[in-house]
Order: sequence, then C-alpha cells, then structure tokens
Amino acid sequence: MKIILLENVSKVGSIGDIIDVKRGFARNFLISKKKALFASKENIKQVEKIKQELSKKDQEKKKDAKNIHDQIQNKKLEIKKLSTENNELYGSVKPTEISKILLEKLKVEIGPSLIQPIKEIKTLGSFKVKINLHPEIQSEILIKVISDENAK
Repeated sequence: MKIILLENVSKVGSIGDIIDVKRGFARNFLISKKKALFASKENIKQVEKIKQELSKKDQEKKKDAKNIHDQIQNKKLEIKKLSTENNELYGSVKPTEISKILLEKLKVEIGPSLIQPIKEIKTLGSFKVKINLHPEIQSEILIKVISDENAK
C-alpha cells in the first residue's frame, strides 16, 4: 500500500516520502496515528503544499526532545523492589514504572512506549535503559534496582 509520511518515522522514512508498506501497518499504525496519508493524487498535492509546515513542526518536536535529552542523559535512578534471597525480583521493572519514576524524580514526562530496557530487569543491580525521544534523538539512563527490606 502506498502512503505519504506526515512525520519522520524511524526505520521507515521522513516527512513527505511516498513509500510502500504492508496494508496492516499502514491502516493500523501509520494512518490511525496520523503519521501518514493514503497516497492519492489529491493527498500528494496537499502534502507538497504543507511539507514545510510539517518540517517546522518536526523541528519543534526535535528541539523539545533535545531539551529532555539534556535533562535525563546519563542520569541514575534508584528503584526499590521486593527481592528473594538470591537477588531475584518478584516480577520485573516495566517501562510504565520507569516512566512514573522519571516523572517523580526528574519532573520529565515520557511515555512508556518510548522506554526500552536493553535487557529485562528481573534482578537487583544496575541496568541501562534506552529512551527514544525522537527518531534522531535517543537517551540512555541507568536504573539501579535495590532491595526494599521494609516492604516485607
């Protein structure tokens, strides 16, 4: 299915690109999230007219992402979790939990969908977590999971 991208999408394309993607990806993700339009002749003409405006919006998003990147890059956050005697957690640390801690400690709101732990956090220790703020800007933070002795 041919579509026109309305914003930069990592590993897919940039604003104004006319690309061919699978029908399900186009309908269920790109078009429903208003990241793309069906590539009809009218839409192609319309996108050519508003391409500069879309580019300007993307630059603003990139600037906001850069500000957040500067605030959180290489920060260390601690999370207290219940653990067993051999340092395994009851459950794991999920992106939703990391998102809440970023909001509490650093006053930065980042959606859980942008947070990607490099490996699953199921034990005590330090873990690197990638945060995709913009297709061109990624940050990395360190999550230190410590035992919560008081909650037992």
